[in-house]
Amino acid sequence: MLRRNQQRLLRHPAVRILLSILLIWDTLHILHIHYQQTSNFHSVAAPRNTKRIYIAAQHWNSAHLLRDRWNDALIALVKDLGMSNVFVSIYESGSYDDTKGALRELDLALGDLGVERKIVMSEVSHMDEIAKQPGEGWAKIPTGEMALRRIPFLAKLRNQVLFTLEALVKEGKEFDTVLFLNDVLFTPEDVLKLLNTNEGNYAAACSIDFTKPPEFYDTFALRDSAGHEALMQTYPYFRSSHSRYAAQRHLPVPVASCWNGMVAMPASPFLAENPLRFRSISDSLAAYHVEGSECCLIHADNYWSSKKGVWLNPNVRVGYNGTSFDAVRSMPEMSVGDVYKGVWRNRLLRWTTSAVFKEWVVGSRIKEWRKTHRLEEEAGSFCLVNEMQVIHEKGWRHV
Repeated sequence: MLRRNQQRLLRHPAVRILLSILLIWDTLHILHIHYQQTSNFHSVAAPRNTKRIYIAAQHWNSAHLLRDRWNDALIALVKDLGMSNVFVSIYESGSYDDTKGALRELDLALGDLGVERKIVMSEVSHMDEIAKQPGEGWAKIPTGEMALRRIPFLAKLRNQVLFTLEALVKEGKEFDTVLFLNDVLFTPEDVLKLLNTNEGNYAAACSIDFTKPPEFYDTFALRDSAGHEALMQTYPYFRSSHSRYAAQRHLPVPVASCWNGMVAMPASPFLAENPLRFRSISDSLAAYHVEGSECCLIHADNYWSSKKGVWLNPNVRVGYNGTSFDAVRSMPEMSVGDVYKGVWRNRLLRWTTSAVFKEWVVGSRIKEWRKTHRLEEEAGSFCLVNEMQVIHEKGWRHV
């Protein structure tokens, strides 16, 4: 009976007219999105660099990537930015492949060009860190053992290159921008586009990263303008209307947090009286089986984030290996059909899913933590997820 009534309703002339109008409106809407997207994708090239750039990178077991393309990409970048305009700071942390050898080759090449740099190579391995007595940055895992937490460990490594920045400024050197480079492949053009995101007005500007295109990679650090995790790993990615609108049109996307392989940030917050640094959530909060990326928390802590915004630039695409990078470089422009499928898949996911339950689980654990830690606050609650991550000898794992 219900099905017969539905069929009768669909045959009604007024309903058919209304559905036709909605279909025409939606088609025009998607055609307009595609036109704007194409225009923005082919926007005017970014201007040449005139700023002083502090290039910061960490490497661990990256020998193949370094020798394959990363070293050459960095050399091309410093030439393009202007060798007198850059300082390269790299911290290597106890690799067990030949990352140190590859970085020595890079050091020699940069030296031949007269590029100012500091490349630190640590002999302290994961095993050495794990062998230490448990202290700050450790947590009890479900087996009852104490384990070294991954995020405090990574935050400590990332801060190493910022200590060098601080020392250089005390010596009288000046920098406008800090460019953080992960172990991703990029071109100088990518970096110039990134630096010019939102015409250079930002607290942070991020690329978008890929290992298996067209799905982006870094879901851990990325949060949309409403603080939600990405709705989907393919275009147009986001649940919030502000982030989704920009992503659909390949405009700079307002987000609460991002990292995604490559990030540009003004240098001044890192040099303030109370300098911005990478951190983790407290061990006491992590004990409730929640965790947050140090690359998300840095935006939560940055006073500039609310003033100038954090932006994801969807036109700056980087890859974690040659295959993924070549794929995103050779990806054709999105067709009208691709836009249509992405927009409708996003709609269906928004209509049929909710972020409420996942966020409620984390929120309830934060509330429990606050009952016994009333004097502690966590500014980056939107960064937190229902996970516990610990270091092991060859990498890290979930527990």
